[in-house]
Amino acid sequence: MTVKFKRTAGAALALSLGLALSACGGMPQNRELNSVNQPVVERTSFVFDVGTLPGGGVSPSEQRRLAGWFDALELGYGDRISIDDPADSRVTEAAIEAVAARRGLMLADTAPVTQGDIPPGAARIVVTRTVASVPGCPNWGDKAAANYSNGTSRNYGCSVNGNLAAMVANKEDLVRGQKGTGVTVVMSASKAIESYRSQEPTGKGGLKEVSSKSGGN
Repeated sequence: MTVKFKRTAGAALALSLGLALSACGGMPQNRELNSVNQPVVERTSFVFDVGTLPGGGVSPSEQRRLAGWFDALELGYGDRISIDDPADSRVTEAAIEAVAARRGLMLADTAPVTQGDIPPGAARIVVTRTVASVPGCPNWGDKAAANYSNGTSRNYGCSVNGNLAAMVANKEDLVRGQKGTGVTVVMSASKAIESYRSQEPTGKGGLKEVSSKSGGN
């Protein structure tokens, strides 16, 4: 009986050590408040070759074809439209710019490099679209029974960064924010301050008389 008891105790001890080690392996290791779940921005380029006129410009039929392509892509804020025109025709650029302007978008200054040659007598339209997401979220796999390293959960940051990635209209701003013009409009900057200063204090007119009787009598 004594030998059997010792073996049972040893097995229980080994089992408890194994569980402890497995718990340590599943413990959160990130001890910072900087989340490991960060938004990832991905770019996708769509190309469309539009026929141009000999002297520059785009025919009405080609403009309608380009407009249909824009509608199929469901262009919106954050999409970047650029032109790769071997002839570098300002007339062609103006025609394409007019089609994009009807959808509330402007043309970018430079076009990214694309695969394939541009056919003769054509200009290439490139639409660059960015999407943002937080890979691996939500992550509810953190089942550690203990947290001796005082680390943040694996799901930490998924909610905030996921909402940020979804709500930012221009996903490029997550990579690099908008550049300031360096010009400060004094009237706009001081508008809130002037409004605060011009308001009369709420207690200037004294306290309002209030009756405790029913109906205010």
